Amino acid sequence: MSLMDGGAVRPITAVAWTSNSSTCPKDFTLISITEDGAAANFTRSFAMKSGYYLCYSKNLAGGMVLSDIQLISDKDSIPHGYCYIAEHLEAKASVWKKKRVCVRVVPVGSVDTAVLDIKLTAKSKMMLQHYTYVGDIHGYVLWCRKGNFSNPMPQAKPRSVCLDMRTLSLEQPSAPLPLRPSNPPRQMPNNKLSQRRYSLHTKDNSDKPADSNFQGITALDGVPFSLHPKFDINTNSASLQLNSQLHNIRIKSVQDIENEYNYTFTVEDSAAKRTRPSISTEDAPSAQ
Repeated sequence: MSLMDGGAVRPITAVAWTSNSSTCPKDFTLISITEDGAAANFTRSFAMKSGYYLCYSKNLAGGMVLSDIQLISDKDSIPHGYCYIAEHLEAKASVWKKKRVCVRVVPVGSVDTAVLDIKLTAKSKMMLQHYTYVGDIHGYVLWCRKGNFSNPMPQAKPRSVCLDMRTLSLEQPSAPLPLRPSNPPRQMPNNKLSQRRYSLHTKDNSDKPADSNFQGITALDGVPFSLHPKFDINTNSASLQLNSQLHNIRIKSVQDIENEYNYTFTVEDSAAKRTRPSISTEDAPSAQ
């Protein structure tokens, strides 16, 4: 299936360096040949025969996808949200650090577009259609293709069907099973000692109450709830009398209050105007 078939391409979930196919992780695809037919072996120098390869994975089990891929030099700082790709190399192998590959990994549900494929070409004038130029690294050119991707539909787990369900058929109904008593009688033991124990056990069971909730019954169970007449508004005579008095209250107007409590202060006024009799000294008895 080509990458141009929309809706059926899985995104790349991880990119890494590996020494060879034996050190390549599981579920990773190793890029051994470039698009123009050259070997895609990144060797450290011409004197070294062994090198390393780029590999990528499309396993969505981790729930992460690659949203972008970049090439940066050793003098540049890594962009925010990016990380260097992993290295699965042999014991004494190392990767060229002049230029490094960094990727941005995000959850699969947070983006609609992601990196769908990466390819390598030798340093030539070859152009790849529908691919974006990422940069050149150690004699090779890195390309990537971004676009919409489709999440694989989750498959339902097969359920185990019991033997009775397998034997069911709509055309040929199975014969009804014989009826069995819900409480079959217990078999009596043969020896006398076991028979005695069985009789005692049966007697203990017969003494137990049939209802297991018997201990939860209290003395108030079954007693109806009723309110004392003292606190019953409908039957309280004092409350009825109070209600009748409230209904007999007559609301007085301002003129009624003035007429009822009108006081002219005439008594005080006449008392204030009354003259006090004077006592002369001649009429006063002389002291003996």
